Amino acid sequence: MSLLETINRPLLMEFNTVAKSAVFGVMHLGIAFSVSYALSGSVAIAGAITLVEPLVNTVAHYWFDRWWPHRKGTRLKLQHFVVQRLALRAAASPRV
Repeated sequence: MSLLETINRPLLMEFNTVAKSAVFGVMHLGIAFSVSYALSGSVAIAGAITLVEPLVNTVAHYWFDRWWPHRKGTRLKLQHFVVQRLALRAAASPRV
């Protein structure tokens, strides 16, 4: 591998990632429009869904990213709650 290839490799990888994301985005919009049109039969409704869904998804992704680092504590609390409930249920059930 030449020096030029070594230097340009990270740039090429980044470009490929951006290009892949852009192509996926266009594909997603095409699929969203096609499915929406197939279900509704209306170009207007399909167009609205195609535009609104990515906006809602973007907002949901923002909040998901904010929550994600804190999930471990939430998961442990939930596991503790479930274990407590199961223990209480087992203790309350009659033994035969």
